[in-house]
Amino acid sequence: MIITTTETIPNKEILQVLGIARGSTVRARNVGRDILAGFKNLVGGEIDGYTKLQANSREQAIQRMQQDAQNLGADAIVNVRFATSTIMQGASEILAYGTAVKLA
Repeated sequence: MIITTTETIPNKEILQVLGIARGSTVRARNVGRDILAGFKNLVGGEIDGYTKLQANSREQAIQRMQQDAQNLGADAIVNVRFATSTIMQGASEILAYGTAVKLA
């Protein structure tokens, strides 16, 4: 399946818009990661544990969006976007969404 942030796909014709495809995940931090992040905050630099947590969360949201698009019968998802929100202290949602389409 083609997944793109653009509104069109070069050399492809969009025949039908099927609707919004979406996928999300909610992840919480853990105490061990928070302690290490606190130390890192003192000296500065990237907090690798959180970077990996966010990357894994994004990938899971993309996979769920792709599954939603497949359930709609899509060949591609165009105009893909991401959004994040805080659910509660220490837990965030990542949402991936785009337009599911049929291609020629």
